[in-house]
Amino acid sequence: MAYANILVSVDLDEAAADRIRLAASLARRFEATLTGAAACKVPAPDYVRDIGEIYDADPHFEEKARALLAQAHALFERSTEAPLRRDWREALAGPISHLVEQARAADLLVVGRRGSDDIPLGTLGVSPGPVLMEAARPVLVVPPRIEHLRGARIVVAWKDGSEARRAVSAALPFIREADQVFVVSTGEGARNEGAEDVAGHLARHGAAVTTHLLRTVVSDGDELLRFAVKQQADLIVMGAYGHTRLREWLFGGVTYEMLHRSPLPCLMCH
Repeated sequence: MAYANILVSVDLDEAAADRIRLAASLARRFEATLTGAAACKVPAPDYVRDIGEIYDADPHFEEKARALLAQAHALFERSTEAPLRRDWREALAGPISHLVEQARAADLLVVGRRGSDDIPLGTLGVSPGPVLMEAARPVLVVPPRIEHLRGARIVVAWKDGSEARRAVSAALPFIREADQVFVVSTGEGARNEGAEDVAGHLARHGAAVTTHLLRTVVSDGDELLRFAVKQQADLIVMGAYGHTRLREWLFGGVTYEMLHRSPLPCLMCH
């Protein structure tokens, strides 16, 4: 696994510049192209029969949308410094659908965390949950006010399923360069999840690895975050939505907790 093209979601929210700078630093580190993507959704009132009527109803709609996209493009340019291969993709479309479409030519997506205490989703913003479900690519979810990621101390949240397996493979560029990797299993039956096998696999890639079994007191997500902070980790790698997304939304789950509360960047796969 290598990152040849890193795709970053660009919006006009307060956290966007830091997110872009983080993605740019990763692109330089892994000698990848950095592609910025932004889109402005076309409004669709019930009474509109086609897009032409939208422009008739508001003749300045396209002008306003293009102005927002121009601001996003300018922010992308300001937040990325040479030497760096850059590309830019914009559209009059839904921000999530546009980002998912552009993901077909990307190895890694970078999006912002959208927790209840974070900045509200703006016109160009995307929520990471739907992107994880639809993009079929690894997604790096970045909390606000983080503009650099080394991946020196990585926590791998291991549960033996396709999601976690894909996440580990997707994170190998980080894992190979990490100082320490912690393979962590949580909850009842965790000893049977194959964490030792995963640790051995990562050791063959040159990683310094240890395995850990966490006893859940409050929730798996709480235990995982507590462990990551205690170990001074700067990246969490995990599968996403091992349960259905509806169940996570109704009852909570590790994915939901990470997307809303993690103070660390999370590299996730579904």
